[in-house]
Amino acid sequence: MTDNPDNPIRLYMSMSLDGFIAGPDDRPGQELGRAGGRLFNWLDHRGSDGRSGQVYREALGTGAVISGRRTFELAGRWQGDHHDGVPVFVLTHHVDDGDVPPGHARFVTDVEDCARQARAASTDRPVLVHGAGAAQALLRAGEMDELEIHLVPVLLGEGRRLFEHLGDQHIELDLVRRLDDRDVTHLRYRVRHRPEETPSGTTVSGAGR
Repeated sequence: MTDNPDNPIRLYMSMSLDGFIAGPDDRPGQELGRAGGRLFNWLDHRGSDGRSGQVYREALGTGAVISGRRTFELAGRWQGDHHDGVPVFVLTHHVDDGDVPPGHARFVTDVEDCARQARAASTDRPVLVHGAGAAQALLRAGEMDELEIHLVPVLLGEGRRLFEHLGDQHIELDLVRRLDDRDVTHLRYRVRHRPEETPSGTTVSGAGR
């Protein structure tokens, strides 16, 4: 893991107040799950000069994409181009013989190698992360730098959660930006990678490694 504030690996994710990023039964034809579309109403303002427009333009200004395999498939593989022809690195456990992703996408089976390739490909721009599976893998590996959470004031009650399967890791976050807009609060957190001193003087690992 390499700390580089100018080239961070940054998750962008809409999330309900109770931690869901999709409603139940997310599948092809119902990619956001039942009632999951509620989490993306803020995108109606993505073309505005307001704060949601700013965040959306920042996302499209990223120089590479890391996606989980499930997200990639549910999105129809983005037809090989997520935005502006930037490379798309798809984290997956297994690649079938002859399965070649389209366009600018490629499969990667090792999370640290995936992070390394994405940082190199994005040069001096941030790397955009899509999907709960990819986010969890990067957090476990200590390769996630920032979380951009689009927090929506709704309780979905059930569905797909963003922060699961992290084991017993203790991961400290610093809030570095808050942007309030209509029907959403955009929260940017920086993941602490270096050990921090507790008030008692005990050294703990902020990245949970």
